[in-house]
Amino acid sequence: MSRPKPRVLLSYTDPKSFQSEQVVAARAIYVVLYDGNPINLKSVNTLSDDPNPKYRRVTFPESPGHAFNLAEKLNRMFKTTKFEVFEFTGGRKIDPPTKN
Repeated sequence: MSRPKPRVLLSYTDPKSFQSEQVVAARAIYVVLYDGNPINLKSVNTLSDDPNPKYRRVTFPESPGHAFNLAEKLNRMFKTTKFEVFEFTGGRKIDPPTKN
């Protein structure tokens, strides 16, 4: 069964490159938190001199399955049960800091 088409809210096509950006509706965002707190997930190769770590996703739109899989994997890896999935359907708007 194919995935249903997302509802496009806004669309912009660059007239030079014809690259199109679309804003599509999502029911929710699913986030993996540690002990109820937001996290980033950084991957570093300790044998390499490469100073650029890789940051992995911890937020997933529309699909809680990926978030549950990540939380389960992290719980096994760190021998804990503190990685959990939270659903966000709204939030508190914040404004950027004022420039002086």
